[in-house]
Amino acid sequence: MGNCQAPEAVVIQHPGGREEQLYWPMSAADVMKSNPGYHVALVTLCVSEERGDGGGVVRLTRVRLLKPKDVLLLGQVYRLVTSQEVTMALRARKQEKLNKCQQHRTNDQVAKQERDRQRSGMQMAARARQWRPSLQSIAEAAS
Repeated sequence: MGNCQAPEAVVIQHPGGREEQLYWPMSAADVMKSNPGYHVALVTLCVSEERGDGGGVVRLTRVRLLKPKDVLLLGQVYRLVTSQEVTMALRARKQEKLNKCQQHRTNDQVAKQERDRQRSGMQMAARARQWRPSLQSIAEAAS
């Protein structure tokens, strides 16, 4: 009986669909040097639960950009991403954060206006109910 184990490899997906397999760990910087203009990203497949409408299982692919000092590990799948794609993704992410912040700020402003309106209404009611002495005039007898 021999050893029938298949060796694990580092899989690098190139933009044209070609896959490169490496059988040793390598740094992301080395891969980027041999592929100028590209960045290395880790690809992970996330399977979410079945949808309630019977649509089946939803698969999400997540891509995380690696730093040049990161080491590509055996058994993982990596993808080469162009610098333009990275720039576009960063801009989209920044825009998404700005929109979220803007929406949060708008909600805060609406809540503040509502609180101010309630507070001013209470102040108006307090002024309307201000205490006034209700003394009746007393006639004095002339001597």
